[in-house]
Amino acid sequence: MRRHPLAGARAVADLERFPWPDPEHPARFEGMSQRADELLNQRQVAYVLGRSSTGLFEQALWLRGFETFFCDLVQNVAFAEALLDKVCELKMRYWAKALQTVGPNVLIVSEPDDLASQNACLLSPRLYRQLIKPRHQRLFAFIKNHAQAPVKIFFHSCGAVGPLLPDLIEAGIDILNPVQVSARGMDTRQLKRQFGDVLTFYGGGVDTQQVLPHGTPQQVRDEVRRRIDDLAPGGGFIFAAVHNIQADVPPQNIMAMWEALQEFGLYG
Repeated sequence: MRRHPLAGARAVADLERFPWPDPEHPARFEGMSQRADELLNQRQVAYVLGRSSTGLFEQALWLRGFETFFCDLVQNVAFAEALLDKVCELKMRYWAKALQTVGPNVLIVSEPDDLASQNACLLSPRLYRQLIKPRHQRLFAFIKNHAQAPVKIFFHSCGAVGPLLPDLIEAGIDILNPVQVSARGMDTRQLKRQFGDVLTFYGGGVDTQQVLPHGTPQQVRDEVRRRIDDLAPGGGFIFAAVHNIQADVPPQNIMAMWEALQEFGLYG
């Protein structure tokens, strides 16, 4: 991204003049219906219906600039709310068309919002509840109400998102990804104990920051077994590495992960 296109905006009127993209452009939906039918009905596999952009909070950060939007949240609240509402509106228009296009052939819908860093949330729980949660709630309810079959919300949020999980669950998420186990407060045993009855964990199967790229094959095996032991009991766990496997990961560690999954990760 070369620049933040709304960095210079001063008033809500500037948002009204901004040339927003068309969330209902036909090109966004070309082949979507056929692909959904193929996956769900012909191949009989579940798939995740993807979103049109980053999350509400993230999108506002990128449009406005991180420092500027963080200041907006406390010094220019009316503008921040107007921007969040506009992004939410665009997302709802996209989802209305996408869900109409796929019809009943969808089980899982993806919405992201990276709300935390490695060590803490990017905004306080109080600010989240005041400004972001109501829009998340509105968006997730819109998706579930407009889907032609019951759908689950797959929510991607990296980092130390633990303190916000009770609010995110209230807002309507069903599946948490990527379960960044190396972030502060993201202990898998504790997460399962606190939220395992209401959340499915998608990810968290092996740490991709340290163990997978830098550990020995045995350390990878031990890590995989630990995460499965923590997250799998009772169901509600889909094994995946915390994030994308990078090019510097030794092949033997990838094989150790796979073999450990086959040994310890099969529901019987």
